[in-house]
Amino acid sequence: MTSEADIAARKPLRERLGGMAGGRLAPGVGGFWRWWGRALASWLPARVRALLELDGRRLLLRRQAGSLDVALERSGQARRLARLPGLVAETPEDPLQGLLPSAIAALPRWLVLPADAALRRPMVVPAAAAERLHDVLGFEIDRQTPFTAADVRHAARVTGRRPDGQLEAELVVVPRAVCDAAVAAVGGPAAGLAGVDLDDAAGEPLGINLLPPAVRHRRADPWARWNLALAALLLVALASAMWMVLDNRRDAADAFEQASRQRIAQAREASNQRRQVADHIEGMAYLASLRAARPTMVEVLDELSRRLPEHSFLEKLSVEEGRLLLIGQSTEASALVRELGESALWREPALAGALQPDPRSRRDRFTLAAELVVADDDAGPPASGGADAQRDP
Repeated sequence: MTSEADIAARKPLRERLGGMAGGRLAPGVGGFWRWWGRALASWLPARVRALLELDGRRLLLRRQAGSLDVALERSGQARRLARLPGLVAETPEDPLQGLLPSAIAALPRWLVLPADAALRRPMVVPAAAAERLHDVLGFEIDRQTPFTAADVRHAARVTGRRPDGQLEAELVVVPRAVCDAAVAAVGGPAAGLAGVDLDDAAGEPLGINLLPPAVRHRRADPWARWNLALAALLLVALASAMWMVLDNRRDAADAFEQASRQRIAQAREASNQRRQVADHIEGMAYLASLRAARPTMVEVLDELSRRLPEHSFLEKLSVEEGRLLLIGQSTEASALVRELGESALWREPALAGALQPDPRSRRDRFTLAAELVVADDDAGPPASGGADAQRDP
């Protein structure tokens, strides 16, 4: 197996389907990519593959017995097209232009050297050397062959892979003088030579390229402009699609933000209303607890009507902040504290100030204060009629 540049020069199929990514990917991924490209191309009809130049066509030139054999290789199979006499092959003009159709004559031309013209050395190299196998084996020329690197044309190919991951490679070396003389002996048909290959023991090309990259003829790809135009169109379409997706996402995000704002406002309003209702309920519960903890006014009036002695009446009754205030007149004002002190609705009754006699009614004016009983302080206010139950057991 040759380097990526040699394979690309040899077969357009690999150049178009495998060379785009396989050369820069890992060896396993690149090999799979090229295999996949060849498998896809194999499904195309032969005419379509030939039209797209996916069948790897090239012209093979061989010197045999003083003549030049011209063969067409397609899909790995060679077919002889013509045999040129040695004198014709050594002329500077290109006889293939008039001998072969223009489409065939324009194919890449490869000179194939005989197997005995090269020296081949098998070697074992690490798998990491696969991407630069040609350069790596070039440093082994001085040690593996009797030549120096400056005196030879060399190529490298992979012949197998060991279970431990190492590669079985082969170094192919041809003396520079022999290679240059073979190219010069071809004459006019060597115009636009794309590579120099070598026959194996069975007479089949090894698939290497001994020609230096600087002097290799490279054909202009007729599909290059179409590929560039299609690539540009693809980029524009991809950018437009991405822009449309981005614009749609922006519109969706704006709509979602607007809907979210409305929902957030509604949620805040509902939260405020819920908080107001909760505060109102809590306030009502607090007031209800206060009212339930203290005796009602009806109970206070009923208890006073039962506890006040005869010939006593009230002029004013007020309840403020749990404090009971009584202002009135009585003939038994001094006994009021004792009479009212036995009630369970209030506690600590006491006269506020001195008694003031009233000459007209002949009664004493009194002011009496007491503290209403709260349910938390005592067992709780008795129900209506509790005073009678205590007075009349």
